[in-house]
Amino acid sequence: MRWNKTITVVGCHAEGEVGRVITGGVLPPPGKTLFDQKQYLEREADGLRKFLLYEPRGGAFVHANLIVPPTRPEADAGFIVMEATDYPPMSGSNSICVATVLLETGMLPMREPETRMRLETPGGLVDVVATCRDGRCERITVDNVPSFVSVLDGSVEVPGLGRIAVDIAYGGAFFAIVDAAALGFSLRPEEARALVETGEQIKEAVVAKYPVVHPENAEINTVTFTQFAAPVESDADGVKSGRNAVVISPGKIDRSPCGTGTSARLAVLRARGEINRQEPYISRSLIDSEFRCQIVEDVEVSDVQAVRPQISGRAWITGLHQYGLDPTDPFPEGYTLSDTWYRAL
Repeated sequence: MRWNKTITVVGCHAEGEVGRVITGGVLPPPGKTLFDQKQYLEREADGLRKFLLYEPRGGAFVHANLIVPPTRPEADAGFIVMEATDYPPMSGSNSICVATVLLETGMLPMREPETRMRLETPGGLVDVVATCRDGRCERITVDNVPSFVSVLDGSVEVPGLGRIAVDIAYGGAFFAIVDAAALGFSLRPEEARALVETGEQIKEAVVAKYPVVHPENAEINTVTFTQFAAPVESDADGVKSGRNAVVISPGKIDRSPCGTGTSARLAVLRARGEINRQEPYISRSLIDSEFRCQIVEDVEVSDVQAVRPQISGRAWITGLHQYGLDPTDPFPEGYTLSDTWYRAL
């Protein structure tokens, strides 16, 4: 081999959503905070994300997480999420993957039957409880960053769809949440392509009409995802559940129930008085995977009413990889085509 770059990655997925974890070959980016480090990667070193996520090493379905030393003393480890078009401040499925890889590879010590840790993300600190047995993580529970509503009962004109109702909420990124049934969707797997196409149209219209800014970080200032939400239902025991499909640009559906998207939806449900603190809620994805959720507490973010959501799910390691770059490779940062990426980047 004549590689001039070698990166070690642990393959992992959380309830179906791929969240690979970089464990070697990359030095921590400069920056006093994880948000600074995230911005450095975005602005000065985006080649790492493209190298791992774009073809021929990645694909539209791939996310990657860079493990870094925490910048805050109360944290055990930090990680930066890299997705197809950006670096979201926080991700529920990726945090579950990261916690699983940290413990199952021995990067952090595993304690049975329960391991507690605190992870630092660009969006803030999250507390994690891993239920462990026989050397593996059976379930990861994450207390997410505070989540809040920015726009309740809004509306937007979308070409080809007319005027549609929309809520905007933050759960680690900003989500435009729309009624799936009102748009003719029942959230079945065969609708995935149509959901992607419609969701990208909706996001473009929402971004143009509704400027949003995180009250504690003005650099978080745009709607990143569209979430199609089915009606909330209750089972025979009164446990509420809701199906969703979150569109991740440039064009894929989150295979998991999307932890940050579910957090945003819980903030909306709480604002409407439709869910109580510590009330169980099951979030379901397009492929019927589940997160067990609840609102841990009501909080404030710079005088904005918010909730602290809890997301619980499972992850599985799928492989160990070493990705390299031959100096003669004509595609050092990969490539994308609209046949699988919806639109080329």
